[in-house]
Amino acid sequence: MEKSEKIWLDGKMVPWHEANVHVLTHTLHYGLGVFEGIRCYHSKKNGSAIFRLREHVDRLFQSAVILNIDVPFSNQDIFDATLRVVRENKLEECYIRPIVFLGDNEMGLNPKGVDVRCAIAAWPWGTYLGKDGLDKGIRVRVSSFIRNHVNITMTKAKACGYYINSILAKTEVVRDGYDEAILLDPAGYVSEGSGANIFIYSKGKLHTPALSFSNLDGITRDSVIEICRHLGIALEERAITRDELYIAEEMFLTGTAAEITPVREVDNRVVGAGKKGAVTDRIQKTFFAAVRGTHPEFQEWLTPV
Repeated sequence: MEKSEKIWLDGKMVPWHEANVHVLTHTLHYGLGVFEGIRCYHSKKNGSAIFRLREHVDRLFQSAVILNIDVPFSNQDIFDATLRVVRENKLEECYIRPIVFLGDNEMGLNPKGVDVRCAIAAWPWGTYLGKDGLDKGIRVRVSSFIRNHVNITMTKAKACGYYINSILAKTEVVRDGYDEAILLDPAGYVSEGSGANIFIYSKGKLHTPALSFSNLDGITRDSVIEICRHLGIALEERAITRDELYIAEEMFLTGTAAEITPVREVDNRVVGAGKKGAVTDRIQKTFFAAVRGTHPEFQEWLTPV
């Protein structure tokens, strides 16, 4: 990790090495907390801008509502503080991590009375699955771990503890030589990656799991849906079976970290031509034009720093 200078913690900018918490911090022990992943992009023409900042901050607060966490700052406070973190660290491009977590003044499974704390950090972070992955595609494997049921962890919240499931899946497949995991839902339908949504292209149409399959309502996922409307690419949200991944013409993953990453192989089966497909390439190019402010259709997605 390439460290930056300052982190916003509970309303104040503090030096990176002083943004510390106690070892008895409630969220460290029990995992109850919510977070976001956001990217800031830079272009010579438009300078630095944060991609869909309002939507990310809104989802952070929605996650807190789902988990019954009362955030001690307003939506606008977090919005403004995010911009401040990027500005004061003088970052042209970065990854941004807001987190709402429970403090150390109480312990036990009932979180009533525990202090709610907030932090926002930002640091330079390149392509999550590698630049080669963006260009040539990655190898994925269906994990033996299943995505949590919608009524076990309420999967529309982006919650800290939920990612144990993702870590188990990710480490399993990386250990076996793959780049990323695909998780099925409890009924056996395709859900999502360890930290990314899934799209396949088949029979002249793009397909993605509907939001009833234990998957997160991804903001990059939503961006792809909007891009498809703009480009005139037919898209259907529905149930997708594992074997449909094997016979898809194209496949890609989407997420703040993953951006638009093509998949060239699933479970040792080559996807399509074994490289980034034409439809994926078209969507990917439109996405990167949008995040860098060079596409006139999606200017409202960007908040200038």
